[in-house]
Amino acid sequence: MINIIYEKCIGCGLCVRECPFNAIKLEDRKAVILDNCTLCGSCVSSCKPGAIDFQKDKADDSEDFSKYRGVWVFGEQKDNSVLQVVFELLGEGRKLAEALSVPLSVVLLGSEIEEQAKTLIAYGADHVYLVEDKSLENYNDESYSDIFTQLINKFKPEIVLIGATAYGRSLAPRVASGLNTGLTADCTELGIDPETKNLLQTRPAFGGNLMATIICPNRRPQMATVRPKVMKPLEADYSRKGEIIRPDVKIPENLQVKITETVHTVYEKVSLAEADIIVSGGRGLGDAKNFELVRELAEVLGGAVGASRATVDAGWIDYSHQIGQTGRTVGPKVYFACGISGAVQHLAGMSSSDIIIAINKDADAPIFKIATFGIVGDVLEVLPELIKEFKARLG
Repeated sequence: MINIIYEKCIGCGLCVRECPFNAIKLEDRKAVILDNCTLCGSCVSSCKPGAIDFQKDKADDSEDFSKYRGVWVFGEQKDNSVLQVVFELLGEGRKLAEALSVPLSVVLLGSEIEEQAKTLIAYGADHVYLVEDKSLENYNDESYSDIFTQLINKFKPEIVLIGATAYGRSLAPRVASGLNTGLTADCTELGIDPETKNLLQTRPAFGGNLMATIICPNRRPQMATVRPKVMKPLEADYSRKGEIIRPDVKIPENLQVKITETVHTVYEKVSLAEADIIVSGGRGLGDAKNFELVRELAEVLGGAVGASRATVDAGWIDYSHQIGQTGRTVGPKVYFACGISGAVQHLAGMSSSDIIIAINKDADAPIFKIATFGIVGDVLEVLPELIKEFKARLG
């Protein structure tokens, strides 16, 4: 709550200039708070006479958290196949569930997808909440978020994990907003506070220069999206026993958003998120046409093509290939960094790769600090030699 103490206000206008949302104006030499105020508090420190009374609302701690129990994972699927990130979340979710002594569950929405539910049990799920309907065959923001919210309100998990994919980043905030709870995006590490039992959600901040650990102590469930390829899945055990639950839900009708056609573009055929080998190009390639060398090496190795932000911004390659803080996060077995200097934003998206092979003519390039193997040389000379050698060895 924020109020102006008019007896103290001298109409200096400092608060007007300080407000980042233009939510303060002067009337008759007195400050007036407008309806678009976000209660950010920026104006308070600027007010020298102390004429702004700002009181944060106390957290509502009356909710009984004992009603919430269990760790849930959103079982994202595409073309009736569960994505790899779901298995990664199950691996991490199992650790959280064991630390809390609670079950680990997956919510799976789709059409004729029961076989995938059995696979999820093999990868560590104790329960799979399965909702099948023809209208759920393809992801839809409206219907998926509505059903997911229904299930959370009914069964009350204490933790909900969602992959930080294109769909996950769209679904998670809609659900969190509907539940009036918090959400931490793009987590790279999760844990449980042994004293409070709160979920510790760690993510990169300030361009990856530091790691921030965030908690949500006053609301449930605690929600987080997790980057693909940063968690490790468990080995599948098809002898595991689990329960497939078909809950009663209301399937939304009369949706404002309808999917009329699904188009698979060329770049989706080799998924960056799933690839074991990625060959990425940077500005060191010199020209868009030289990306053909990157593509050729990737094709020879059966890998995917990645790119730095600089090349995407230059229009050399589509954004779907971008790796880094503002692109995709990957963790392949082998990552080729071709003509990439190693800006911290790019490293944030690929530093978890098992083997990093860097090619750069600048021996002092930051990429060499994290590279497993480094080749100092002109990428336009090195790549043709690598292509020639791998072709000879792989036939």
